[in-house]
Amino acid sequence: MSNSIQIKQGAVGYLSQKVSDYAMLTKFRLSFLVVFSAVIGYLFAGSTTSLTLIFWLSMGGMLVTGASNAINQIIEKDIDKLMKRTQNRPIATGRMSTLEAILAAGVFGIVGILILTVQFNPIAGVLSAISLLSYAFVYTPLKRVHPVAVFVGAIPGALPPMIGYVCATGVIDFTAILLFSIQFIWQFPHFWAIAWVQYEDYLKAGIMLLPSSTGKTRQSAINNVVYCVVLLLVSVMPYFFNMVSLTGTIFIAAAGVMFLWMAISHYVKVEDKSAKLLMFGSFIYLPVVQLALVFGKL
Repeated sequence: MSNSIQIKQGAVGYLSQKVSDYAMLTKFRLSFLVVFSAVIGYLFAGSTTSLTLIFWLSMGGMLVTGASNAINQIIEKDIDKLMKRTQNRPIATGRMSTLEAILAAGVFGIVGILILTVQFNPIAGVLSAISLLSYAFVYTPLKRVHPVAVFVGAIPGALPPMIGYVCATGVIDFTAILLFSIQFIWQFPHFWAIAWVQYEDYLKAGIMLLPSSTGKTRQSAINNVVYCVVLLLVSVMPYFFNMVSLTGTIFIAAAGVMFLWMAISHYVKVEDKSAKLLMFGSFIYLPVVQLALVFGKL
């Protein structure tokens, strides 16, 4: 009896660890935020709000994003061991073989792209493939070469709301580009705040993402201010094209002003604490603006 209980406990423990490892491999929480952006783009298109279609969009988006994150960890398995933030990842620790991760990434990516293509349209499928390939095979290796990786990584990072919009409409029009632009510009202060907070850890792995070679200085911090100003201007543009109500625009502008204030505060103080505030502010800013876009839609 005791052996049977131990076997069951061992099986439960193995299954629990495996689920946890796949959540880490696919960066489940990050993938959820990506899917949220895609659903926002879908809802902003103003077409049917079928729960079935939202489910397929979420499933396809989750699989494609999970595949991207898995390939990222396959490529970076050796440098992940060097950083405190990543050293417990399943491939880095050896809890998951590289072959298993490759097979999982392949299945996730192919199935996710097929879902978006079949359930919606080929343009959505192509955009999701571009997102996966550019993030995994361009942005990931470029991180150790040049800070321009932030610009490259911002492209797949900004595609989710466009993909959601295209899933609903089947076209890439001005509205789709505007949704892309807001998320694209947002990623610069978002990435750079993370790069500042994780600066020492990134150096161990030879990753340099701050915009200035001087590192954690005002030369890097001023870039956040510039991009937050541009972000504020671009984010209120939907109002002037009769896409969003005045009330929705007020919420968007208020979020933009707060985000800009955090960037200015970081520029003045030039410290890790203010960079961390900007980083957390970026996590709050995006969903607030996206929800304001949907609920303030005319």
